[in-house]
Amino acid sequence: MITIKPKHLCLLAMSTAQFFLAAAQKRTIEQKVDSVIKLMTLEEKVGQLNQYSGDWNHTGPITEDGEKQTQIRKGQLGSMLNVVGVEHTRDIQRMAMQSRLKIPMLFGQDVIHGFKTTFPIPLAQAASWDIPAIEQAERIAATEASASGIHWAFAPMVDLARDPRWGRVMEGAGEDPYLGSKIAAARVRGFQGKGLGNTDAVMACVKHFAAYGAAIGGRDYNAVDMSYRTLWEYYLPPFKAAVDAGAASLMNSFNDINGIPATGNNYILRTILKGKWNFKGVVVSDWGSVGEMIKHGFAADEKDAAMKAAIAGCDIDMESRCYKNNLVQLVKEGKVKMSVVDEAVKRVLTKKFELGLFDDPYRFCNEQREQSQKNNPAHRKAARELSEKSIVLLKNENNLLPLSKQTKTIAVIGPFVKSVRDNLGFWSMEWPDDSSTIVTQWEGIKNKVSIDTKLLYAKGCNINDTDSSGFAEAVEVARQADVVIMSVGEARDMSGEAKSRSSIRLPGIQEALIKAIHATGKPVIVMINAGRPLVFNWVADNIPSILYTWWLGTEAGNAIGDVLFGDYNPSGKITMSFPRTEGQIPVYYNHQNTGRPAANETDMNYVSSYIDLYNSPKFPFGYGLSYTAFTYGDIVLDNKTMNTKGKIEAKISITNTGNYDGEETVQLYIRDMVSSVVRPVKELKGFQKIFLKKGETKTVSFIISEDDLKFYNNDLQYISESGDFKLFIGTNSENVKEVSFRLLK
Repeated sequence: MITIKPKHLCLLAMSTAQFFLAAAQKRTIEQKVDSVIKLMTLEEKVGQLNQYSGDWNHTGPITEDGEKQTQIRKGQLGSMLNVVGVEHTRDIQRMAMQSRLKIPMLFGQDVIHGFKTTFPIPLAQAASWDIPAIEQAERIAATEASASGIHWAFAPMVDLARDPRWGRVMEGAGEDPYLGSKIAAARVRGFQGKGLGNTDAVMACVKHFAAYGAAIGGRDYNAVDMSYRTLWEYYLPPFKAAVDAGAASLMNSFNDINGIPATGNNYILRTILKGKWNFKGVVVSDWGSVGEMIKHGFAADEKDAAMKAAIAGCDIDMESRCYKNNLVQLVKEGKVKMSVVDEAVKRVLTKKFELGLFDDPYRFCNEQREQSQKNNPAHRKAARELSEKSIVLLKNENNLLPLSKQTKTIAVIGPFVKSVRDNLGFWSMEWPDDSSTIVTQWEGIKNKVSIDTKLLYAKGCNINDTDSSGFAEAVEVARQADVVIMSVGEARDMSGEAKSRSSIRLPGIQEALIKAIHATGKPVIVMINAGRPLVFNWVADNIPSILYTWWLGTEAGNAIGDVLFGDYNPSGKITMSFPRTEGQIPVYYNHQNTGRPAANETDMNYVSSYIDLYNSPKFPFGYGLSYTAFTYGDIVLDNKTMNTKGKIEAKISITNTGNYDGEETVQLYIRDMVSSVVRPVKELKGFQKIFLKKGETKTVSFIISEDDLKFYNNDLQYISESGDFKLFIGTNSENVKEVSFRLLK
């Protein structure tokens, strides 16, 4: 007989009451949605699945449609993008309130790495390996965007990417599914905060579903051809993590997957997303992707495209007009069931109810709140801190960095030193006061040095031409200095959507400028501004100190100054392998082995290698230095075997043996030695970012369970298999300690 104490009865009653209250609230929204759907005409239903862009700003081809206002007033438009600001959103919402059923509009926007406050590009943020800081960045972006009338952020992009020629790598988290999943979930939590219905929360839109990052040749919008096992093992996990985190919406990708465009891909949308994953949110096409299935050769015309997209599970048609012009007729002809339309409409209306728009269509239209979120000092502080954490120290011979603030003369040379908007990177919002709010690199350095330090400047060259007329001035300036800081890289619009590059070298004659300055014999520090991994072998081999500064956003200059002069000890680590040359792409750490692996870098005789290049990347996944040094002890396991219900604890001591306090990201990798399908040589399965004072030692502990050993077999079953495993812990994917253990069944 089990006896339940009174206090336990009380707790049970409370939890039961909470359960039924939550269920009742959920039923209330469902009932409200159903009641609205019953009142709607077919034309009004289709209207909710129709999305247009505004005419003020655009992220695709601008579309001015004289009938937009009429359609809004007739309830034939459910959402818009690129309508920013309380004034604009209120005006359009007022039009929607003139419709028969007064169904409110949704307003979406590409909030990729900040809204009013621009944070580092997402790939740079990933290099921080700081999940709470990344979540906070999206929390701030959501607060600012929602204050400007936005309900829906078309982010995060969680596409796994192994090809830096693809311009959109700047929007993602890099090449690893484990880290990508952690970051995807954090971004969703950041956008949606304590839940939809709070006025500082916006709907997250996870994109691009799916496998967009595997575009063949790194060419944007290109086809994707992969096994389903590769899809499940590498490309789907970040999406699943985002769905599990409660993502309100997903966006289709432009690509096909094995011949079926994602927008009309029943397997991706119905079988996986809405079936196996039980996703209850909204699926929106990417810009025009419904209509683009015609050019794919998958749909005969707009009517055929609308039918295939709707049946496959695409709820909202962004900007192609295929649903608006054809879906009513398709239902009347019986080619698309009314239940398909009703299901999509129900998803859209549910989000509008959850946001509270039916209760108050203007609840996100508060001018006072909008003004309060402009240039918020707390937001800028967070942006500066994340920018510092995103910078990666790639090289620091003879401890050239950090610089002394008392350095007598510093030459600052390069096309980005005094650049303003370039610091924002691609996919940033444009504001009239940007020029006065962005901290340039020149300003950041100037703010750090003493009043006795003399700063010299020369541009040297432009970003992407062959004009070397500025070299002489730059060389003369360098000769006068005690140390030279050079700022080079690619322009902000050279990486991003539709910005694929066949050559990812430093553009123009920037490398020639670096060589000319290096020839002066002065100590040189190179900062590389970019949205992707670049190839810069001569610089990597000859310049003593290199910082990868990406595009850091509003507080770029201050963050760079903090790192250059030691107020922040860099801790960033790259999340994409940096190739030695474009011919090596794709190069990534978690590759599978071959029957003829190279034993070492010089082993090129009838093994899987190049005869003119090492297999390894120039800088491996997880790589990044510090101004201090960290020494790793040996790995200690509490057990050498485990069963499927057991766990193994791995411990390792880390000592700061350098001269500065600093942060280190300790990385755990695992390798399955023998399995029913070939497994990667290493897989990231854990990481911890720790802070160590000079001389301090800490013990880091990881727990390994069966879940860490699972994979998708040839039948797409997610399983573990008994056998031997290697466990690695280290400072990057190549520099690791290792031990072995066995899984028993």
